[in-house]
Amino acid sequence: MSARIVVIGSVNTDLVVRGPRIPSPGETVTGGSFLQAQGGKGANQAVAAARAGADVTFVARVGDDELGAAAIASLVEESIDVAHITCDQDHATGVALIMVDQAGENAISVAPGANARLSVGDVEAARAAIESADVLLMQLETPIPAVERAAAIASAAGTTVMLNPAPARPLGDSLLSDVDVLTPNEGESAFLTGEEEPGVAATRLLASGVNTVVVTLGPRGAMVLSSEGQSLAEGFPVTAIDSTAAGDAFNGFLAVGLAEGLDLEKAVPRACAAGALATTVPGARPSLPFRESVDDLWGSIDRE
Repeated sequence: MSARIVVIGSVNTDLVVRGPRIPSPGETVTGGSFLQAQGGKGANQAVAAARAGADVTFVARVGDDELGAAAIASLVEESIDVAHITCDQDHATGVALIMVDQAGENAISVAPGANARLSVGDVEAARAAIESADVLLMQLETPIPAVERAAAIASAAGTTVMLNPAPARPLGDSLLSDVDVLTPNEGESAFLTGEEEPGVAATRLLASGVNTVVVTLGPRGAMVLSSEGQSLAEGFPVTAIDSTAAGDAFNGFLAVGLAEGLDLEKAVPRACAAGALATTVPGARPSLPFRESVDDLWGSIDRE
């Protein structure tokens, strides 16, 4: 039986213009290329988990518009259960306007649209799926009350609660006490605790009630801290060209690894392999790797 993952999160359409430079206020810069792609941390992590081999149910909101229909169709193509995606009649599908210059620097403006309307009621409607899941995976591009309710339902049912606190927002101890695995990057861990050093930040997060903290360190891998101690999962040497969605690949594969019964000593390095592979392909959704390629990379290096 495949691992059962419920993802609660955001759906965006990315509108990307790559040009010679990012315009200054009031300036128009011509030239470059345009790309429209599916995005949103929630949707990306749902796709990553599906490509890792899990049965995935996604809880989200999109607008009752062409972008929303296209987003749902793309998730159906990944064999994701979309029964709990609500088409909002009053708000548009989320959009991210992304400008990228020749050096790879970007400027992003996001209109969250229907993402900002994800409600406690939407979560309650998916209660049965959450309670029967192996892992509940969430981020912070949707309203905190929905995240808190989902975590409480999952925790009470014995479902593992995994929270990727991105983008970083203040979190209450009541939510953190329901989280089994928290996966901030270095910047997010510093925001949540005021501590720049990842190990110190992770220690403070553990004191807030989280069972396990996994701080992602980009190409250096990930630090794991729990009541059993601290360890470092090393990164994988790859030729990186675009780090977009590497964190989403990491989180999706980590959720599936834990759901399949891998311990952290194996699940985190495997997730690091997924994140590394995502940096070798440009774009967000196209870069999310499949299970076979991740396991090939994971197994290629003796980590004993």
